[in-house]
Amino acid sequence: MHLSNAARLAMLVAVLSSSSESLFAQGPPPVNVGGVTISGSLRTRVEVSDWFGDDPNGAYTYPGSIFRVAAGQSKPHADWQFELAVPFIFGLPGQAVAPGALGALGLGANYFTANDNSTASASLFVKQAFVRFKNAGHALKVGRMEFVDGTEVAPKHATLAALKRDRIAHRLLGHFGFTHVGRSLDGALYAFDRPGLNVTVLGARPTQGVFQTDGWGEVGVNVLYGAVTGQHGGAASASEWRLFELVYHDGRDGVVRTDSRPLAVRRADTDPIGIGTFGGHYLHVAQTAAGPVDLLLWGAAQTGSWGQLAHRAGAFAAEAGWQPHGAPALSPWIRGGFDYGSGDANPNDTTHGTFFQVLPTPRVYARFPFFNMMNTGDAFGELILRPSKTVTVRADLHALRLSDVNDLWYQGGGAFQPQTFGYAGRPSNGHSDLATLADVSADVVVSPHASVAAYFSSATGQAVTQSIYAGASGARFGYVELLLRF
Repeated sequence: MHLSNAARLAMLVAVLSSSSESLFAQGPPPVNVGGVTISGSLRTRVEVSDWFGDDPNGAYTYPGSIFRVAAGQSKPHADWQFELAVPFIFGLPGQAVAPGALGALGLGANYFTANDNSTASASLFVKQAFVRFKNAGHALKVGRMEFVDGTEVAPKHATLAALKRDRIAHRLLGHFGFTHVGRSLDGALYAFDRPGLNVTVLGARPTQGVFQTDGWGEVGVNVLYGAVTGQHGGAASASEWRLFELVYHDGRDGVVRTDSRPLAVRRADTDPIGIGTFGGHYLHVAQTAAGPVDLLLWGAAQTGSWGQLAHRAGAFAAEAGWQPHGAPALSPWIRGGFDYGSGDANPNDTTHGTFFQVLPTPRVYARFPFFNMMNTGDAFGELILRPSKTVTVRADLHALRLSDVNDLWYQGGGAFQPQTFGYAGRPSNGHSDLATLADVSADVVVSPHASVAAYFSSATGQAVTQSIYAGASGARFGYVELLLRF
């Protein structure tokens, strides 16, 4: 690790003892002006990055913030909301983009390139602006909104709610809220609710944003999503199931898609991408004499076209957890599992086999987001400690491998600019072992108006990263964060 960042990273570790990444407390009471509710937040974060290899340009620190203010009103048969966002980022690394397979050396490099190679960027744009009509269990929302797949229903059971938030939501369609800009959707959302059952249908176009501070326009792709969700059980035992379909269409001209074919072949392939993703999840929590146990199953299959190629791919997640009664002062939760996304076995045939993660929030599942679910196998263990209702500490250990050595090491979370595909890929060089990742976070809700967070991670590079980056094989990422709400 570069000495220039060692002290900064050590400071982040020290902060972990008294700071906190998820925010669980109730927000502050709303401010009401003439029947209109006013709310807002300011999130500011200092990030420290030390990328794989020995390039000193891969070690840097920068701050980023986003200010959001919203006005809205709720009536028996209609709601409306209008929200503005102001992201601002400073001190971005101007030399952290390397040629060829070395690519962007961390998230700071992504912000730099997405904002016209500027080391500082800020913008003002409409984050949300919608109306929602509702009657007898039916609701129709039209306009600009945020949407996350898997969150159609909020379970009453606390463990189910936590599993959905942390291990189901955002896998294929998310608002990318971890970045200093995020993404919204322009479109329409219909929902029908009755006890134990929800039906949701969405048709939309994602907005610009994520790493680009200008979030006004759209990126030029279309999504159509539909889901049916059912819930059963009570306090002792509860379960939830969901079936979904997500259709994605990308017909943008001049955008070269990322896959394992030679660059000249990809440039010549101007046919659109049209993919249907079909899948579902099942969650179950049961009370036992030794404490609650939980089971999570999630899977998706894909078909359609990847330009001139047929697209056939799939992914799954199998996870389990246990909350033992033996340490009530810490309220531990032990979890583990395996997540898998298929890779492409042959770049020269007529079928594309890499699982396409569409428009997710990768950071929910890759807390140090140098990987995603595309061509990846992730075996992990996790320990969560909850010494109080306002403090959560979490530690993870991940063993990461590429699913197919003939495919790429992928990063990214989908289209966020009209001219950018949204995913980057680096060659495997015939290897499958990617990295071992260890991380820890702490979250403290100080009050309804303030929360603090800290995170630190260390990735030990394996054969894939070592074949690309010379010198030191590891990478590190950390931050401290403050969130203020009104």
